[in-house]
Amino acid sequence: MRNPLRSEAEAFRFVWLTIAYFALIVIGAEINRWLGVAVFLIESSAVVWWFVTHGEMREPIQQAPAPHPTGERRILVVANETVAGGELLNEIRRRANGSDASLLVVTPALNSQMKTWTSDEDGARAAAQERLDASLAALHMAGLEARGEIGDVDPLQAMEDALRTFAPDEVIISTHPAGRSNWLERDVVEHARERFALPVTHVVVDLDAERRLASGY
Repeated sequence: MRNPLRSEAEAFRFVWLTIAYFALIVIGAEINRWLGVAVFLIESSAVVWWFVTHGEMREPIQQAPAPHPTGERRILVVANETVAGGELLNEIRRRANGSDASLLVVTPALNSQMKTWTSDEDGARAAAQERLDASLAALHMAGLEARGEIGDVDPLQAMEDALRTFAPDEVIISTHPAGRSNWLERDVVEHARERFALPVTHVVVDLDAERRLASGY
């Protein structure tokens, strides 16, 4: 059985629901011992039903690319701040070499757990749009044409959504180095390789090192 909590938002809701679960039992028991038992049985039955209906086995998505024009290659790039990094640009060029590459850049709308819980995503989407615009401009300056989309706050869900609409041949995930990357701490790359049945390439972009090299330090 797969883990039905596929995102941070779902895990955050689970914590609050667990607190509510025990609080209702305690309140019921304070009123009457048998009422507490009844609340426990009803809530436990609801939890078991939810896990049975939402915890089905999840196989990797067998993503079949849509029909391509001859020589076209579709590349999905998932990144936030690192699209302009030299390592990523070189990897995209290498992957697109000798083909008519179609690039889609997806930038997840990063948000706090509390704001995600309250569905307050306007600020996160506005910030993501700014990062996406800067990313597309950097790609254009490098001679790479691409289009972009704002993705779900959960990068894995953002990838899944893009796979269904864009049908890429492969995915490139760009992150900061270990120790500075929230995605690496959450094993996003490994989870993507487990979930999606197509090549997933991980590119580490150290923007600070590139800036120091550019300035001669």
